[in-house]
Amino acid sequence: MADDTRPTGDAPDAAADDGRDELAAALGTVGARLRTLRTGAGLTLAQVSQRTGISVSTLSRLESGSRRPTLELLLPLARAHGVTLDDLVDAPTTGDPRVHLRPVAGDGMTSIALTPGATEIGAYKLVLEPGSRPAPDPRTHEGYEWLYVLSGRLRLVLGHHDVVMGPGEAAEFDTRVPHWFGPADDGAVELLSLFGRQGQRAHTRVRPRRRD
Repeated sequence: MADDTRPTGDAPDAAADDGRDELAAALGTVGARLRTLRTGAGLTLAQVSQRTGISVSTLSRLESGSRRPTLELLLPLARAHGVTLDDLVDAPTTGDPRVHLRPVAGDGMTSIALTPGATEIGAYKLVLEPGSRPAPDPRTHEGYEWLYVLSGRLRLVLGHHDVVMGPGEAAEFDTRVPHWFGPADDGAVELLSLFGRQGQRAHTRVRPRRRD
């Protein structure tokens, strides 16, 4: 008869449970991080699908947390977003208080997520390159956005409004209204963006100046 030798006591099972809990907690943050990276870069699920070869439905389930991320899925996503696997998975902290922000570039815009992993309101610094987005192409999506211009001149097309904003000016709007923004001239534009995916509003209200 075979020797049925099994671990005794509670310690091994407890350690295994702790390991599974840590893994589940780490993987549980992946969906929000993927959504933050994608929206910060101004990408649709279809565009990420083209870059990675992962179906739109799988990407959607990953972002919502209904699909468990695997290494085979995370590797192409990390490459597509220009980040490391540690950026996607909540890696153990080293005690270093510095935040290491990683820019993501694409389509004439560089995006830096200032609140990585945020699930409600995300903060981003955006840099629009000179000559990028030459023609308005208004689009709609769920959410609410607040923009603050740091430098340069930003053209914002929102519904029937067409305005130019300079440094220190801000605007907020429901992103279900057709909107587009880009450089108003040949210079670069730096701005901050607060984006609430479920329609959360920012509290500061500054009326933008109309174009002359």
